[in-house]
Amino acid sequence: MQANDSTSISLPRSLFIFSLLYGGLVVLAGVLGTKLASLGTWPVVGELAVESGIFAFLFLVVLSSAVAELHGRAVANRLIRYGFIPLIVSMVLITLVINVVPPAAMWGDQEAFARLLGQGARMQFAGLVSYGVSQTLNVYLFSKLAGNSLGHERGAVLLFRAWLASMLSQAVDTVLFISISFFGQDLPLLAIMEGQIISKLVLSTIMVPPLILFFVRFGQWLDRPKTA
Repeated sequence: MQANDSTSISLPRSLFIFSLLYGGLVVLAGVLGTKLASLGTWPVVGELAVESGIFAFLFLVVLSSAVAELHGRAVANRLIRYGFIPLIVSMVLITLVINVVPPAAMWGDQEAFARLLGQGARMQFAGLVSYGVSQTLNVYLFSKLAGNSLGHERGAVLLFRAWLASMLSQAVDTVLFISISFFGQDLPLLAIMEGQIISKLVLSTIMVPPLILFFVRFGQWLDRPKTA
């Protein structure tokens, strides 16, 4: 009689669900980025506009921070590195579908499809660099601000850490992406960076505090001990 050995891998439910959501949002952020969204007119700064991918990207920031809070900085950093897999796969597939797979004869939107979703190699490289650096920076700052209290802080301190880490990492993300994508071109790079950074700081202030509180508490609820 042959023994049937099986290996059971234990993964916290919050980490499993957050990882699935993270992988999907990594891909979605690039797709949403094809639309420029208006944030309205604000006192002092005037009219603000931002690429729509920031809405998904801020969820990535919050999810990585929530994973760091619940499972530690090392686990959050691994989540970010694994995020390169769906990001690169989606870039390759979109490039192949645009440039290799021929459109059907009755479909006349190939040019619009390529214009919206197509990215040059330089912009793809900029996206990979800015994603990796800014997400890693966010987790680093979020964890360092907690010190030995990582995983034990709640309320206002947690919200402040997430908000500050998000704002700083988003500023770095913008500088890296725009610099790599458009350096050497006849464009007002500083003015573009300024508008994007201000818009992202506004969104970070609005979105990050309530979202980090929700995901940390939701994660704790998912990981609650099972009752008999």
